[in-house]
Amino acid sequence: MPDTFHSYRPADGHRLPHDPFNAIIGPRPIGWISSCAADGALNLAPYSFFNAFNYTPPIIGFSSQGRKDSLHNIEATGEFVWNLATFDLAEAMNESCRAVGPEVDEFSLAGLTPLASTQVRPPRVAQSPVSMECRCTQIVRLRDAAGQDTNGWLVLGEVVAVHIDARLLVDGIYDTAAADPILRGGGPADYFRVSAEQRFRMFRPA
Repeated sequence: MPDTFHSYRPADGHRLPHDPFNAIIGPRPIGWISSCAADGALNLAPYSFFNAFNYTPPIIGFSSQGRKDSLHNIEATGEFVWNLATFDLAEAMNESCRAVGPEVDEFSLAGLTPLASTQVRPPRVAQSPVSMECRCTQIVRLRDAAGQDTNGWLVLGEVVAVHIDARLLVDGIYDTAAADPILRGGGPADYFRVSAEQRFRMFRPA
């Protein structure tokens, strides 16, 4: 049988026009993280390495590639908010990832409205249909297999308050497709949507 695999060692390079790693591990939910500095300056930024990691208590987290403003703010205050990025907020989300100084308020930059949280200092995105207020539990600098520090930091937080637009609750069940979330794919610009047409159901074996 002929070898039909493109195989490589990441340390040696992928030999492709664009690193396929992000496309293979995808699509991924977007960590649209709002935070504030110790002096109250607001920050809003999307992170494509984001997910949920624990049920009880609920813990979510994102990875910062480099020491970005979100990481500095969460180190200083211990708090952040995750906001759901939806299709109608895609352009605003993209605008909030613009490389600007820590003095720039990305809420204003993206034309978004900060909405006061109930348990933490950083505000929610008022236009987002789902937000989770979090208190930081761990910040872990990632290491490679040789034990060397990388330029990545995993930020984990316990969810202490959840806000869901009531229209997304159908008979008390959260309807993922109705929220029209966007997810990050691979390449320099690929995103995906979740729709009801793509849904299939599969229950766990008894």
